[in-house]
Order: sequence, then C-alpha cells, then structure tokens
Amino acid sequence: MPKELSLAIVGALYPNKDGSNRQFEIPMLNPGDVISLLPEPANRLDSSAVAVFSFRGFQIGYLSAERCGWIGAKIQQSQDVRAIFQAPTNDGAIIRVHLDGGTPTLPPPPEPVLSADALNAQQADFASGFWPDYLPPDD
Repeated sequence: MPKELSLAIVGALYPNKDGSNRQFEIPMLNPGDVISLLPEPANRLDSSAVAVFSFRGFQIGYLSAERCGWIGAKIQQSQDVRAIFQAPTNDGAIIRVHLDGGTPTLPPPPEPVLSADALNAQQADFASGFWPDYLPPDD
C-alpha cells in the first residue's frame, strides 16, 4: 500500500457556511502549503465526510466520496495523516497526503503536452520524406 498519494478535493463550487468563497481561497494556495483534514461525522449528507481546510483556516472542499471513508477512518483511529496542497483543478483541487505521519512530497511536474503541430513535426521523418496526414479536430 502506498504511503503517499494524491487525492481529489470536491465541492469547491459551493460557498462555506460563513459566506467565504472556496474558489477564492484555492488559487491563493501554493504547492506545498499545509492542508488540514477534519472528519465531519455529524454531516447530514455523508457521515464519513472529511472537510479540507487551508492553512489560513478556510474550507476549500471535501475529500471525494471514494476516499473519504478510508482516510476519515485513519484519522479517527488517531493515525497521523498529513496533507499539503498540490494543484488547483477546474472544479476543486488536488492534495498530496502522507499516511504514516511523514511529510508529504510533491510529485514531479507533469510532462508538457505537445500541440498538434509540434506532434506532427516530431513524427515527420525528414530523411524519408514521410509526413503524417493532418488530422482535424473533432469539433
């Protein structure tokens, strides 16, 4: 079982109870900022919900339903689960979690995505005269 993993944060499109905006807080976080995880057993929609808070104390969302029960159980069993901010997404964020009390480490940045033109140029074989056919977008 991995000791570190990246987890999706959901619910960023909803406002907090105190009126603060989750979508405002997420872009202000930097990769590596400390994140707090707080189980919410009294949550009326999901008793296994785990709220996610920035180091400034603002809620930025919840762990996804697929992972909240497992991570929440570890926290309630007093296991030392530590988290850091990894990256924003279109509808939430990604955090990095260490399950054994160690300091989470950020994974290496993803490889840059090549544009269609750059990909075609990379596939072209100048010596043989082969040029791949242009594939138009599906829209």
